[in-house]
Amino acid sequence: MRIGIIGAGHIAGKMAMTLNQMHTASAYAVASRDLQRAREFAGQWNIEKAYGSYEEMLDDPQVELVYVATPHSLHYEHARMCLLKGKPVLCEKTFTANAAQAKALIDLARERNVFLTEAIWTRYLPFSKTIVDLVNDGVIGTPRMLTAGLGYPIADKERIRDLNLCGGSLYDLGVYPINFARMVFGCDVARATSTCTKGETGVDLQNSITLSYADGKMAVMQTTVLCANDRQGIISGDKGYLIVDNINNPQEAVLYDADHTEIARYHCPEQISGFEYQVEACIDAIRNNRIETPYMPHQETLRVMELLDSLRKEWGIKFPADNTPL
Repeated sequence: MRIGIIGAGHIAGKMAMTLNQMHTASAYAVASRDLQRAREFAGQWNIEKAYGSYEEMLDDPQVELVYVATPHSLHYEHARMCLLKGKPVLCEKTFTANAAQAKALIDLARERNVFLTEAIWTRYLPFSKTIVDLVNDGVIGTPRMLTAGLGYPIADKERIRDLNLCGGSLYDLGVYPINFARMVFGCDVARATSTCTKGETGVDLQNSITLSYADGKMAVMQTTVLCANDRQGIISGDKGYLIVDNINNPQEAVLYDADHTEIARYHCPEQISGFEYQVEACIDAIRNNRIETPYMPHQETLRVMELLDSLRKEWGIKFPADNTPL
């Protein structure tokens, strides 16, 4: 399948590198608002077509799937453009600036019968399914508590600092522990409580979020752009616990019993970058005439966006996009 990429930044490069090593997909085209930048990106990653206009790339009949790799604040505009052109969309996380934008895109995809999904890549990893299956199979007994954190010292980056780009720790990193918790514990959240530390530009730099589930389970999560942390996820039950080494791309999960004795180790299968699995899921859905994928259904993307909206409201963080009519 021939993939067109909107955006020519770091994350787009990771996708292009991945596509270059896949047998079922290829990096066919890239579009940037700067034609020279698109040409340089195409040359670096051996991409056939370079466009200085998103619309021009979307008019190319050879493009079969579009990967949107622009800042969060532009996802709605660019994904909508793709859908109106009838192009299937794999849109980077965080999906949109707010839940209203997410709902509008999902409604448009359904109206036009065009595939649309969120590129929250950890949802598509085979090892993520292994982790969920282990918990569901009872290896730790009855699950009770989950903790997860993610942190990198990236507060100086423009995408983090700029409120206009939907910056902050929550949208850049917080979606990973949130999705980790929802993959393992499900979506029956009774209550969410949280706090954050804001920077001078008004974005959240650190946050702590607790999800309390209807059946008594609890997920406690922290993210920070001020420092590195262990990136671990720990799922605890009444018979033991499972430590996942990196919720941002899990490579190993170690099982312990209630006496803290190691019982088993589970390892991630060999991968290109991990991005290949979301592409494979898109290809499978498109070729089977589906407009969403079971790995990240539309309704789940919308639920996550609604949670992000509620957290931002609690913290007093508004993005310019929140006041922009759709």
